[in-house]
Amino acid sequence: MTNHSIKKIAITGPESTGKSELAKQLAQHYQGEFVAEFARQYIDLLEREYSYEDILIIARNQFRREQEMLSSTKHFLFSDTELIVTKIWSLHKYGSCHPWIEKQILNNTYDLFLLCNVDLPWQFDEQREHPHLRNFFFDWYKKELDAYGFPYRIVSGTGTERLANAIAAIDNYFSHDE
Repeated sequence: MTNHSIKKIAITGPESTGKSELAKQLAQHYQGEFVAEFARQYIDLLEREYSYEDILIIARNQFRREQEMLSSTKHFLFSDTELIVTKIWSLHKYGSCHPWIEKQILNNTYDLFLLCNVDLPWQFDEQREHPHLRNFFFDWYKKELDAYGFPYRIVSGTGTERLANAIAAIDNYFSHDE
């Protein structure tokens, strides 16, 4: 059972939108914890191309890590990515998504999603695949969040402005809780 005083915030969005950095910065700002993106580490260690089956492994491990972190968190848990990311990735790449992922999206709720806008410059790395599809994916994430009815705020801005906008979004959202 989740401690209701813990605020779970998912950082989501297309590739190269600053999710990892933002999750770390927010955890530091709120003196919380953050769950690193499992996919990046997993794919780095593969000595082959990733497969459809790997996406389920990634999703389950991301979920497991988050559940483990909940036990050591007092107030805020920031997840650098979440299962909607694996759903969209799987649907785009393979035209299918494992039912376990779909089920866990509904069961593993977050208090708030921060959807990172595509206003940061693209930064190449070996794992990023779609520099030309960032707006397409941004719209897809937004449609998914709307379809599920999950609470979210879009975070825009560069540098310290992006962090300040994320903090403002979180503070404004949770000020209505009190």
